[in-house]
Amino acid sequence: MYICNMSNSKLYKGSLNTIILKLLNEHDKMYGYEITQKVKVLTKGELNITEGALYPALHKLEAEGLLDVELAKVDNRLRKYYKLTETGTKETISKLNELAEYIKTMQKLVNPKLV
Repeated sequence: MYICNMSNSKLYKGSLNTIILKLLNEHDKMYGYEITQKVKVLTKGELNITEGALYPALHKLEAEGLLDVELAKVDNRLRKYYKLTETGTKETISKLNELAEYIKTMQKLVNPKLV
């Protein structure tokens, strides 16, 4: 589950995969903790992703063939880096387009004067 300072965290629950895919599309490869910190920084602390939500999502995306895992030794420990597969890149574009359409539709409903 996300920890969200915004009023309705349920709105964000369904967007975790899109957030992960978008970040990996922008940063080539990232490890789990790095993803959580990047989200915290980008949202100025409004959205915090817990490890309990992140790692199952990463494993699911990997099982779906959207992510590859690369192991690297850092400070005498193995670190798992996640990166998009070719299919993952296509899925990212699709998910971002879906999200943009959803936002546009919601904007029409919530504040039609701005559209």
